[in-house]
Amino acid sequence: MILKELKIDTWIGDPTNCYIVVDEKSKETMVIDPAGDVDKIEELIGIMEGKLKYIYLTHCHGDHIFGVTELKNRCGGKVLIHREDSDGLNNSQVNLTPYIGIGDIELEADSRIDDGDLIHLGNLEFKVFHTPGHTKGGTCLYCEKENCLFSGDTIFRGTWGRTDLPTSSRVDIIKSIEEKIMVLPDDTILYPGHGMMAMLKDEKPIYLELKPKLF
Repeated sequence: MILKELKIDTWIGDPTNCYIVVDEKSKETMVIDPAGDVDKIEELIGIMEGKLKYIYLTHCHGDHIFGVTELKNRCGGKVLIHREDSDGLNNSQVNLTPYIGIGDIELEADSRIDDGDLIHLGNLEFKVFHTPGHTKGGTCLYCEKENCLFSGDTIFRGTWGRTDLPTSSRVDIIKSIEEKIMVLPDDTILYPGHGMMAMLKDEKPIYLELKPKLF
């Protein structure tokens, strides 16, 4: 797997991490959360001789989807998002575009995904984890072969995603982390939607200490 990360400024003061994933043999490519800076994304895909197959959205917030339409128009690719966040792509009260300084977004998913779905790039296989909490349709994407999880805004280094937003829930996000993420191998690499990457083994103590206080 070839992996490139772009930190994209989206006017909220905390750059969004956009990931470009390429299967080395087939060159099939997936872009995760293209928040903008489409010129750079297109340039990197070209340098890696990638063929854009999927545009994967971990959730529907504007700071993760702003570059989708332009990227699709330039490079093709099918837009994937969990079905429970698909309506939020065109609902500014849910995707929060008025609050992060960008205009309304008109965007439709090509496919609505569900928990347990498998996404293939050449010989790479990614499994969808539905992890509601930050939004009701938030997801993470796990690649067992590469031992990594693209966690969107569900879990970050040292903390979890905000739960004071439309369709969010603190109870749900902690449950998602406990049941879907903490059960993965300790050496799983977390690639979050903002901030720095992390090792799962370093995050587990946070939730082991928190769980008795919540349940």
